[in-house]
Amino acid sequence: MTAALKLTKLKKDFPVGKSLFGPPRAVVHAVQPVTLEVAKGETLGIVGESGCGKSTLARMLVGLLPATKGTIEIEGAALDTADPSEFGKKIQYVFQDPISSLNPRKTIRQIMDAPLKHLHGMPAPERRKRIAEIFAAVNLREEFLDRYPHEFSGGQAQRIGIARALAAEARILILDEPVSALDVSVQAQVLNLLADLKAEFGLTYLFITHDLAVVEAVSDRIAVLYFGALVELGPAERIFSAPRHPYTKLLAESAPVVGRDLKAPEGRETELPDPLNPPPGCSFAARCPFASDRCRAEVPVLEDQGDGVSVACFHPLGG
Repeated sequence: MTAALKLTKLKKDFPVGKSLFGPPRAVVHAVQPVTLEVAKGETLGIVGESGCGKSTLARMLVGLLPATKGTIEIEGAALDTADPSEFGKKIQYVFQDPISSLNPRKTIRQIMDAPLKHLHGMPAPERRKRIAEIFAAVNLREEFLDRYPHEFSGGQAQRIGIARALAAEARILILDEPVSALDVSVQAQVLNLLADLKAEFGLTYLFITHDLAVVEAVSDRIAVLYFGALVELGPAERIFSAPRHPYTKLLAESAPVVGRDLKAPEGRETELPDPLNPPPGCSFAARCPFASDRCRAEVPVLEDQGDGVSVACFHPLGG
């Protein structure tokens, strides 16, 4: 497997209640050490409940947040030692809210011009030609270039966001909930567009979402995050049909299914761990029906279970 992206023990902590001179009152471990490789041309889905660290991880990958520890390598080059502009040419972010991610004071042409001018130093004639090519690729008319972001629908704005990422000529796109703010019919159009662009430009995707049906349909592999930790990783066709981690099973059972009553798979008294006072051992132990004394005392590490599946659990399902 040729790695487009490699993470080694990547971690992010946020200090809480820090004074001007003293140490922080507490530390939130938003992303616990994650080691992961994404192959060139792969779509890796990243799922988990709100607050599990998905977006924090994504922002570290594109340099919007500095990592507390660990390394990020893109095509063999380490993020902390490379020229940031060089990374901008390799990896770009497509944001969840397409309208607010575009500068309201600039026309679409000015927004599209920026990466071509500052990352690639293209002269104006080449920029105009390249922008026209990119707009054609995302099925947008050139007349849109002289309009402002507020003049577009959500689906059109998301296409513009994708076009902006492509303007940098990046080969890795971080897609953070790219269709969650769109109508269902528009979601299908954007997903089809992303599939076409991936084939045309040889792109690699990290697809972050809470929609399990979408991520299962578009991904090659799926990574499951819980409380900032990677708890399961495996092929998309198996991760929810035959989950190995109890949390993955919980996610699958929480997804709406036609013909199944809508009900919570857990009791109402179930609470998520306190990020300021995390429990010892496995963070999922309090919610897990299979938890043992070992689970409450030791932290499980991600281990290969065969068939391309890795699980961080002392009592994996189906084992």
